[in-house]
Amino acid sequence: MRTNDGPRISRERRTVRAMIDLWCRGHHGTTSGSGLCPDCSALAAYADTRLERCCFGEEKPTCRDCPVHCYRPTEKELMREVMRWAGPRMLRAHPVLAIRHLLDGKKPVPSRPKREPAAR
Repeated sequence: MRTNDGPRISRERRTVRAMIDLWCRGHHGTTSGSGLCPDCSALAAYADTRLERCCFGEEKPTCRDCPVHCYRPTEKELMREVMRWAGPRMLRAHPVLAIRHLLDGKKPVPSRPKREPAAR
């Protein structure tokens, strides 16, 4: 399994976590510093696992532009809702992360990487 821990993936983790945090506070009534509700914690853990295993690594495009659909349909739809709701609010709550995410979306989308042959 590939482990991604470079600056691009780390920033993507912070961005996704910030979006989920905004969503949870806005929809489930959690407060800043109290943590996420169980459902949002599970979504954040799932997103973190997907980022950890991303086949693009540091060349990862934004999820909207990604040619690989790594989320299960239920989580994909929920994350789409979270991002659609939290995205505009990110500019006020986390302006640097929001602008960097917008700039990441302007980069060319890499082609799907070839799978490395399994060691025998």
